[in-house]
Amino acid sequence: QVQLVESGGGLGEAGGSLRLSCTYSPRDFAINIMGWYYQGPGKERELVAEIADGGMANYADSVKGRFASSGKNAKDPVYLEMNTLKPEDTGVYYCRAYTEVCKAEFWGQGTQVTVAS
Repeated sequence: QVQLVESGGGLGEAGGSLRLSCTYSPRDFAINIMGWYYQGPGKERELVAEIADGGMANYADSVKGRFASSGKNAKDPVYLEMNTLKPEDTGVYYCRAYTEVCKAEFWGQGTQVTVAS
C-alpha cells in the first residue's frame, strides 16, 4: 500500500504561480508512474501530467507550457509547478501513483487550488 499526501494548494492570482507537492510512503515502493489529476466542480477527474520511470511525460493540452511535474526521485517530493495561472485552473488536484507490480493505483486526498480573476 502507498500513502500519498498533497500540499501546497490555496489561493493564487491570475498570471501567478503555485507549487504543489506530493509526498508518498514507503519511499521504496515500486512506483512506475506518478501523475497529477484535476477535478473541477461537477466534473470527472482529468489528467494534468504524468511522468513514467523512464522520464517520459504527458501533459494535458490546457497546461502545456504552463505546468511542469518533477517526477520522482529517492528523496524529494513530487512537485507540480503551476505557472501563468488562470481562473479555469480552479479545482482539486490529486496525486496518483501507479505500480506495474500489482497493476494498482493509489490516490491522495487532494488539495484545493483557487485562482482569483
